[in-house]
Amino acid sequence: MTDIDPVKFGLLIGQVKTLEAQVSELQSDIKQLLALANKSKGSFMAGMMLASIFGAGVTWTINFFR
Repeated sequence: MTDIDPVKFGLLIGQVKTLEAQVSELQSDIKQLLALANKSKGSFMAGMMLASIFGAGVTWTINFFR
């Protein structure tokens, strides 16, 4: 069985704690991006609705005056 070097083990523990903090920060960033994407999705759907209504109005107007 090999001996564990306490200095190297301590360095690894420090690296793991640093990585855990970074992962936690990434998780919060991803949650913020997801919230922004969901907000944008609603705006996009509203824009599509307005464009559809406008297109239907133009089509009806063209067909009405033919």
